[in-house]
Amino acid sequence: MFRLSKALTQYFIECLTPHMRPKNRETDLDIKTRVLIALKFYAEGRYQLDIACNKYLDVSQSTVSRCLAEVTGALNRPDVFNEWVKFPHNFEKLNKTRLEFYNQHGFPGVIGCIDYTHVAIYPPNIEHSDYPEYLYVNRKSHSINVQLICDANLKILNICARYPGSTHDSFIWNHSNVQTLMRNLHQRTHTDYYLLGDSGYPLRSWLLTPLEEEPAQNTPEHTYNSIHKTTRVKIECCNGLLKGRFRCLIKHRVLHYNPAFSCKIINACAVLHNMCIEYNIPAPDLEGEENEEDNAFRRVNPELANGRRARSKVIQIFARRRDYNI
Repeated sequence: MFRLSKALTQYFIECLTPHMRPKNRETDLDIKTRVLIALKFYAEGRYQLDIACNKYLDVSQSTVSRCLAEVTGALNRPDVFNEWVKFPHNFEKLNKTRLEFYNQHGFPGVIGCIDYTHVAIYPPNIEHSDYPEYLYVNRKSHSINVQLICDANLKILNICARYPGSTHDSFIWNHSNVQTLMRNLHQRTHTDYYLLGDSGYPLRSWLLTPLEEEPAQNTPEHTYNSIHKTTRVKIECCNGLLKGRFRCLIKHRVLHYNPAFSCKIINACAVLHNMCIEYNIPAPDLEGEENEEDNAFRRVNPELANGRRARSKVIQIFARRRDYNI
């Protein structure tokens, strides 16, 4: 019902307790019950009234709303969020992440896979000064456009959940702190670390994409494309698992909150997702999630040449493996 094991739920409650309001009155809900109410919403994504009517919780809809706001706020505190969602910040962690990808897929240098996903929200008021409705319209509905980066174990390394659904993927990437970090790594000659993205991303020396045209069979280029695809699928699995565990994020549920709070809910689910990965919580039975993010962008940029050189370097590694039957 809550997507967490009993032991992890207890640990989660202990982690949040310092950041929760203490029970001051006899009529107040205890912290455990408040946390469980929020967990049930994240896991099922049902309307607050449905949760309020649950025979195990038996609270009012307004109580559900307050519990969700309190727990979501606690999970978005920097000292909580940054403890669970963090990009490798030193060479020891970068190399550990790189080795995990290599051991699983044989692609050298990968420290993360990147993609976007949309989380449906209820349309804001057309005339709202802070959240104009038109900004949140994507091709099919209203949404938040979310950038995700994951590791080889499907743990979320970075999440950017603050842009309206109409925001172009390229804008989010170009304003990403991870792009700045990767650029700085390569400028300091640490050029053997890469992110993997699909063809919708601009090829860079630190962001490797597939070759545009499918190469001939039994060539290093074909091997590169093939292993790139099987490695990059990690981010699609990560996105599917995130939404499968926490069904408030799937497109059929729709978050009925203002955009700012919806973004906090997305972040909260990312924290819980990483807790589940860390504690080896089995994946739930997942319904198929459509890949709706086919909005590709291409830019002419001097860095494209550096990206091609980096990609060629990896292709040559695959060529040497073939020559020596490695």
